[in-house]
Amino acid sequence: MKVLNQRGTAIISLVAVCFVFCSDCDARQDSENRPHIVLVMADDQGWGQTGYYGHPFLKTPHLDDMAAHGLRLDRFYAGGPVCSPTRATVLTGRTHERTGVMSHGYPLRLQEKTIPQALAEIGYVTSHFGKWHLNGIRGAGIPILPNDERRPDVFGFRHWLSVTNFFDMHPLMGRRGKKAGDFEKKKGDSSEVVVMEALHFLKEQLNKNSDVRTFTVIWFGTPHSPWASLESDREQFSQLSFQAQRHYGEIVAMDRSIGALRSGLQELGIADNTLLWFSSDNGGLPNKDFQPTVGQLNESIDGMVSLRGSKGTLYEGGLRVPSIVEWPLRIEPKASQFQAGAVDIFPTILDVVGLPEETMLPVHDGVSLCQLFDGESNNRNKPMGFRWNGGGAWINGRYKLVVLSTSKTTKKGKRAKESQELFDLVADPAESKSIAQEKPVIFQKLMHEYAQFSQSIDESVLGRDYPSGRLEKPDPEPKRWSADKTIYTPFLKVFEEEQNILNKLTKPAEGN
Repeated sequence: MKVLNQRGTAIISLVAVCFVFCSDCDARQDSENRPHIVLVMADDQGWGQTGYYGHPFLKTPHLDDMAAHGLRLDRFYAGGPVCSPTRATVLTGRTHERTGVMSHGYPLRLQEKTIPQALAEIGYVTSHFGKWHLNGIRGAGIPILPNDERRPDVFGFRHWLSVTNFFDMHPLMGRRGKKAGDFEKKKGDSSEVVVMEALHFLKEQLNKNSDVRTFTVIWFGTPHSPWASLESDREQFSQLSFQAQRHYGEIVAMDRSIGALRSGLQELGIADNTLLWFSSDNGGLPNKDFQPTVGQLNESIDGMVSLRGSKGTLYEGGLRVPSIVEWPLRIEPKASQFQAGAVDIFPTILDVVGLPEETMLPVHDGVSLCQLFDGESNNRNKPMGFRWNGGGAWINGRYKLVVLSTSKTTKKGKRAKESQELFDLVADPAESKSIAQEKPVIFQKLMHEYAQFSQSIDESVLGRDYPSGRLEKPDPEPKRWSADKTIYTPFLKVFEEEQNILNKLTKPAEGN
């Protein structure tokens, strides 16, 4: 009888735990009500480059409408200040250095656990369209090859139509199931191409099985350089420079493709129960021809300021990006100042579909944002950290620590120098003045927390988070398809011909 009582107590405790765990996102309690999930990410779109943030030139009516009907995250952070790091963070829920992706072009470790792997285990059909940039190949985007050791299906994407890096007008792409060299030449703006392909794929899956659940990742190549856009998309910017016209024209087309995506989901009959999440991979570009990219002073829009820094920096302008989550069945329209980021996408999805936190590797960095879907949480219960290029940042509530490492050459050789700054992001969102000396207690507290975070990353880099406690293989260095010998080398001539075609679209004609 004693054993039965213990068993009954255990069952009651388990039910109680499950009730607490499942209280935020009711949709996961019944597997049939799990949503379709679509993750969309721009490439180099800055925090201020949307119409809903009052950009002086750019109009983004479809993103504006999505923001008006979804959860607008005004303090959303990329996984890092450049592209591959954020992609690794999105897929793993871990800050990128833990995954081996130290900077742009570094390959994702094969030992990582990813969102598509987790969702495939519970029946989701997984697919990837567009930019990949997690296979260790640098340079302009080229079609993914079927024998690439780090192609999308290795990480859980059952279907893919993808390129290695950024891609542009009339892209050349690789599809899973095609032999090496059997590439697909597409016509039109790259954003519209991948959205059309994604919708076509979703329609096929739903026609086969109307009860199927899908996980779709669409990673645009827009507005990464070089910039090529349709004349009709850039004519409204005729007063701007050659590059600015093409840059903004790309965003116009990307916005239109997002409109087509939302309309397509409606036509397929799945829009209401689709979690559609839009964001960008890093802060805005520093190119002076098309400023502002990271926001501007605008008193009519709450909190709209010009952020410090840009892509490639650890200041707000390099890390903060636009983000919107739309899920009509679950999310009431609202704008939130809650501190969130790419690192939260995996734990949020786990929460939504009802998978345990243990689905991820034991050391991870994000939190579920389900608490925001029905209400607002005042404080994030887990600080947010970044480490990149020898420096780092640590955000805890309203305060942000920025640690920068620089090298100075002296007669005795190179000497590393470190600087630390503390900012109050509520009183000083533009990070204009360090308050480290005025707030020594807070400064030391954040320095201690950051040191612990950095130490944990060092352990992850050594492979301590994996079941074996070590790396199975050393991390390979990135390679360029145009300079280094790789499996892509046999197709070098094809890629160079495509690059020459693109050059004609992105460079001014002689004499202009």
